[in-house]
Amino acid sequence: MDERLVDLRSKNFREARIKVMQGHFATQNSHINTYIDMSTVKCRQNNAEVSAKALAEEYMLNLSVDTIVCLDETEVIGAFLADELAHKTKQGLSFGNNISVITPEVNSMGQMIFRDNKQRMVNGMRCLILTDSITSGKTILQAIDSILYYGGTVCGIAAIFSAVSKCAGIEVKSIFSSADIPNYGYYTRENCPMCAAGQRLEALVNGFGYSKL
Repeated sequence: MDERLVDLRSKNFREARIKVMQGHFATQNSHINTYIDMSTVKCRQNNAEVSAKALAEEYMLNLSVDTIVCLDETEVIGAFLADELAHKTKQGLSFGNNISVITPEVNSMGQMIFRDNKQRMVNGMRCLILTDSITSGKTILQAIDSILYYGGTVCGIAAIFSAVSKCAGIEVKSIFSSADIPNYGYYTRENCPMCAAGQRLEALVNGFGYSKL
């Protein structure tokens, strides 16, 4: 797999980069023709910090954040993002906030929940959702519903890559978009042109990574 991955650098933040690979892959909600490898961004200190700085620029002066809700193993980025928002610019609306960085639990019914000890970090709080990749937006909608259920408000949505510009009417801020991968495509299982052409699935992909079939 590694030899097929190609580096892609952000046009606006040259130090920020991801790796992409063309093929036929299945996510939880769709089929996609491009796998985006986020392991370096999410796991390596320098890459995670660079990504957090890029995202912080989108929110520094126009958003006050109490809690960052991290999806798909983005906690390292979330911690750096909290530090950028709370400590780096005194003019920032989140400056001085003691920002919580939390992850929802997914129960046996597939619902996102927050245990009793974490609910105080959501209830009455301005929550920024952070994720690695948004394709159809279904997982983000699930996270929004969970935050609202526990009494929080969603003040923003941030992603490393997003194929959509809005979720539930909330603008998505991302480092990379479909414009950076012009041939990026995602389809329902029933309407996948790669399946129709007889192209076999190569792997299952999700926030944890890539599993070859």
